[in-house]
Amino acid sequence: MKLLIMAFFVIWLCFAPDCLNAQTINGKISGKVVDENGRPIEGATISLIRLRDSIPVKYELTLVDGSFNIGISSSDTFFIKVTTIGMLPYQSRDIAVDVQHLLISLEPITLKIAAKTLKEVVVTSKKSFLEQKIDRTVVNVDALISNAGTTALDVLEKSPGVAIDQAGQISFHGKSGVAIYVDDKPTYLSGSDLENYLRSMPSSTLSQIELMTNPPAKYDAAGTAGIINIKTKKTKVKGFNLGISLGLRQSRYSATNNSMDFNYRKDKINVFGTFAYTFSNGFNDVDINRSYFYNAGQPSGAFAQSSYIRTKSSGYNAKLGMDLYSSENTTIGVLFNGIIRSPDQFNNSKGQLFNAAGQPDSSIISKNKELGKFKNGSANLNYKHAFKKDGPEITANLDYLAFATDNNQTFLNQSYATTGSVSMDQLNGNLPAAIHIYSAKADYSQPLASGWKLESGVKSSYTNTDNQANYFDIVNGSATPDYDNTNHFLYKEAINAGYINLNKDFKRLSIQAGLRLENTDSRGHQLGNAQKPDSAFNRNYTGLFPTLYFLYKLDTLGDNQLKMTYGRRIERPYYQDLNPFISPLDKYTFYIGNPYLRPSYSGDFELGYIYKDRISVTMTYTDIRDRSTETIEILNGYYYDRPGNIGSTKLYDLNADASFDPANWFSLELSGDVWQLRQASDFYTGTLNSHSTSFSGQAVLQFKLNKGWTLQTDGKYQNKQTDGQFTLAARGRLNIGASKTLSPRATLKLSINDLLNTNINQGLINNLYQTNASFRTLKDSRAALLTLSMRFGNAVKDQRKHNQTGAGEESDRVKE
Repeated sequence: MKLLIMAFFVIWLCFAPDCLNAQTINGKISGKVVDENGRPIEGATISLIRLRDSIPVKYELTLVDGSFNIGISSSDTFFIKVTTIGMLPYQSRDIAVDVQHLLISLEPITLKIAAKTLKEVVVTSKKSFLEQKIDRTVVNVDALISNAGTTALDVLEKSPGVAIDQAGQISFHGKSGVAIYVDDKPTYLSGSDLENYLRSMPSSTLSQIELMTNPPAKYDAAGTAGIINIKTKKTKVKGFNLGISLGLRQSRYSATNNSMDFNYRKDKINVFGTFAYTFSNGFNDVDINRSYFYNAGQPSGAFAQSSYIRTKSSGYNAKLGMDLYSSENTTIGVLFNGIIRSPDQFNNSKGQLFNAAGQPDSSIISKNKELGKFKNGSANLNYKHAFKKDGPEITANLDYLAFATDNNQTFLNQSYATTGSVSMDQLNGNLPAAIHIYSAKADYSQPLASGWKLESGVKSSYTNTDNQANYFDIVNGSATPDYDNTNHFLYKEAINAGYINLNKDFKRLSIQAGLRLENTDSRGHQLGNAQKPDSAFNRNYTGLFPTLYFLYKLDTLGDNQLKMTYGRRIERPYYQDLNPFISPLDKYTFYIGNPYLRPSYSGDFELGYIYKDRISVTMTYTDIRDRSTETIEILNGYYYDRPGNIGSTKLYDLNADASFDPANWFSLELSGDVWQLRQASDFYTGTLNSHSTSFSGQAVLQFKLNKGWTLQTDGKYQNKQTDGQFTLAARGRLNIGASKTLSPRATLKLSINDLLNTNINQGLINNLYQTNASFRTLKDSRAALLTLSMRFGNAVKDQRKHNQTGAGEESDRVKE
C-alpha cells in the first residue's frame, strides 16, 4: 500500500502543473462531399489525420446531405482523407486548428468515379494486428491470415498474453479468472460450455478482440484477470448487403466453418442478422501416469492410463436484430440470439495398474461415451436517446437468457486381474440442467463544464439454476439408482450494482476515475436423495471497486506517453462449482463441487510507456486473495478434481508490444510477456508454496506482393510455467498463410496452423499426497485451412452499433 501511495504522489507531482495550466479548445472542421454531378454522397468516410505523425485521430461519416462536422479539442495541424466505395480517394490541404482558428469550413469536396479503373485497383491499406488504447489493447482479427477458417477459440489463443490450458481454461497474462464477453455482453458460459461455444463461432464473423486487464467502472467488476471482449462484424449499408464465408479445415479429419451475415436498411428500419454452421471433427489423445509411494518414500504402485478420444460436434449459431430510428436522437432495438449444438465424445482408454515391484497387477479397459445437447436463447430490448448532439445521453437494456443442456453418459469398464478373472461394471448418467438469467441495466452520460464528462448507471440481475445428475448402475440389464452420485442442486442469485465515472482530456493529461458498488445475495439448496440428506447455504456480501487511469504526454507532439491504471475486481464462483455432489469422469477419477468456495478479490496496478502508438511497455503488479482454481487430491489411489481457494497469489508482469513497417511491402508485429507468479495457501498436503518465472513471445511477419497476394508467417512460444498444482512444459507453434484478392469483393485464404506440431499440452501435477503424476495431451492442432470470403451490396453508412447490453458478469459462470 505504501508503494501504491508513493507512486500516486510521484505521478501527481509530474501531472499537477499540467492539470492546473491545461487549456482546451472547442474547434470544428466542417464540409460537404458531392459527386461530379454535384449530388451529395451519403456515408463517405472522413478520416481526420494528425500531420506530424500521420496518425488518424477521428473518423466521421457524411450525412444524407453529404455534410460532416468533426469536433476538435486540442490545437494541432491536420489533414483529412475522404473515401467511399466506387470513388477515388481525396486528401485535403494541411489544416491548422488553434485558438485563432476554431471553426474551419472547407469548400465542397468532389469525388470522382473510379469504376473505369476498378479492375486495376488493389486495396493496399491494412489495419495493424495490435492497437493500443488508454484502457485496452485491440487485436484486429483479419490482420492475421492464419485466423481465416478457424474459430473464436483459435483466435483467442493467438492473441498476445492469452493462453489456453489442457482443460480449455483461458488465462490472460498469467492469470486465470478472465471474463469473456461478446459485443460487450457476457457470454454466460464457462468451462467446457464456453470452450464449445467459442469453437462454434467462425473467425469470419469476428472483427476485433479487446483485451482489458483493468476494465472501466461501467463493466461488471467480475473477472480478476480482466475482460476479453470479442467484437463481431457489423455491416453499414443502405438497401440489402450480404456476406458469405466458406471454410474447410483438414487435419487427420475434415471439418468446416461457414457463416453468412446480412443487413437491410430502408428509411427508419434497419434489420440485420448472422447465421453460422460449424462441424468440428477431431481427436484428443491423453496419457496420464501416476506413481504411488509409502510414507518412507518406497514405491507402492503405479497407474498408467492412455485415452483415445474422438470428438464430433455440429452446431448452429444465429442472430437476428432490428433497429427503429424513431427520431434523429432516439433508437429502439431488439436483438435475438440462438445456439444449438450437439457435442459428442467417444473415449476408449486402457489403464494398467502396477504393484510395488513395478510388475503388472491388473488392467482396465474403458469404453465411455457422452452424447450432449446444448441450447441457448436470448432476447434483448434496448433503448438509446441523445437529448442533443454532444450532450446528455441515456441507454437502457432488458435481457433474458435461457440455457438448457442435457448430457447422456455411459461408462463401461472391464477389469482384468493377473489371475485371469474378468469383471465388468456399467454406469449410466443423465445430466439435464436449466439456467435462466434476467437483467435490467440503465446508463447515463452527461458532459460537464470545463471538458469533464460524467457517466453513471445501475444494474440488477437475477439468476436461477436447476441442475440434476441421475446415475444408475447397470447390472444384468437392470438399472439401480446410484445415490452416491445422483443429486439435484438449485441455486439462486441476485446482484445489484451502481457506478459513477468521470473523465477529462487536458492539454497533455487524460484522466478517468470510476467507482462501482456491487451487492450479491446467493442461496444454494442441495435436495439430497434416498440416502443423502439435503443441505443449504446463504451468502450476502457487498464490495466497492474503484478504477483509475492516467495518460500523460511527455512532449507536445504526444510521441512519448506514460499511463497508469489501478483497479479492484471480484471473481464469483461458477454456479455448478458450488454443487457439493460427486460426478464420475472415469472409474478412478471424480469431479466434486465445493459449496464453501469464497469469492476472490484482486487489486491491479499498472505503469506503462507508449511511443508513437507503435511501441508500448507495461509493468503490472496484481494481488489476488482467495483465488479460485482447479485442485487435485489423491485418496486411496482415487483422483478427485475439485475447485478450491488459493489464499494468496501475487503476479509481477512485464509486457511489451511493438509494430514496425520497414517497407511498404513488409510489416512486423512483436509481443512479449515475462511474469513471475507466487502462490501460498493451506492445502491437502499441508501447504502449497510455489514460485515460477515464465516467458511468452509472439511475432507476426506480413509481406504484401503484387497482384493482390499477401504472405504471412506468425509464431508463438511459451516456456515452462507453474500455476497452482500444475507445471506446464514449454510449447509453441508456427503458422504460415497466403491470401489472394480475387476481386474487390472476394478473397481466398490458405494457411497451415501449427506447422511443426509443437503446440502440445504436457506437464506435472504437484502437491499430491504420496503421489507423482504427469500428463500429455495431443490434439489435432496441425491443420490446413482454406477460406473463401465474398461480399455483395454497397457499404454506405450509419448502422447503429450495438454496445453493451444489460447482461452482467454472470456470463462466465455457466458450465456443465
